[in-house]
Amino acid sequence: MIYPIRPFTEAGGLMSYGTSLTDTYRQAGVYAGRILKGAKPAELPVQAPTVFNLVINLRAVEQLGLTLPRILAARADELIE
Repeated sequence: MIYPIRPFTEAGGLMSYGTSLTDTYRQAGVYAGRILKGAKPAELPVQAPTVFNLVINLRAVEQLGLTLPRILAARADELIE
């Protein structure tokens, strides 16, 4: 199974590709700070995520009997062993 966030891959999923939760929470903190300083929420720009992570669980790859292409392993942000 392929998931949108890393915790599912840590729990045994094959891989995840999605936004960085750390970056998402950081951006939420920036927005909260701007609102606390007086910015109007309706005037803040909508921002799309810019940081995405590819995480592959090598144990799951092995258990499923798959062959992980080298290019995919090279592009992964993290390989869980």
